[in-house]
Amino acid sequence: MHIKPEIRVLGIDDSALINGKVTIIGAFFRGGWQLDGVLKSEIIKDGMDATDIISGMVRNSKYYSQIRVIMLDGVTYAGFNPVDIKKIFEETNIPVIVFMRSCPDFEKMKLALENLPWKEERWEIIQRAGKIYKIAGDNPVFIQLCGIDKESAVKIVQLTTIHSNIPEPLRVAHLIATGVVLGESTGKA
Repeated sequence: MHIKPEIRVLGIDDSALINGKVTIIGAFFRGGWQLDGVLKSEIIKDGMDATDIISGMVRNSKYYSQIRVIMLDGVTYAGFNPVDIKKIFEETNIPVIVFMRSCPDFEKMKLALENLPWKEERWEIIQRAGKIYKIAGDNPVFIQLCGIDKESAVKIVQLTTIHSNIPEPLRVAHLIATGVVLGESTGKA
């Protein structure tokens, strides 16, 4: 995969819970330097709708034809609302990179799922994300992939990581999601 410095990346992160719903924000970036747009949607806390909502948000976006990579902050959103990265790739035809600051503790995840409905389906979706790769560095991070090779994914993560060890599309999506929810909870949105 040929990777330009201004590759278009959509980073998606979630907010805190408000009234059973969780806001998800997509930050559409040109490389790691320029924010070109923002997407917003909602998913249900501990629901099973994250995959469909994210796929629809991407497909219905005016940026759809420009997005070269979707970057997710982990494979669960809104508590334990799992994201099927293979299904997102199949439905959008856009490669997916799952970024994690630490390697997930699968035993703890499995225990937490015991308290939720559809625990087997949730676990299956989490497992479907595949192999976890470590990106070495001063602060190692971890990725999972679909529709892209490891070398290209590592290059994109490194290219978009500017101000911390978190890629800018995810860092900014998190900042926006936090601000949107704070504004909604205080009535100052």
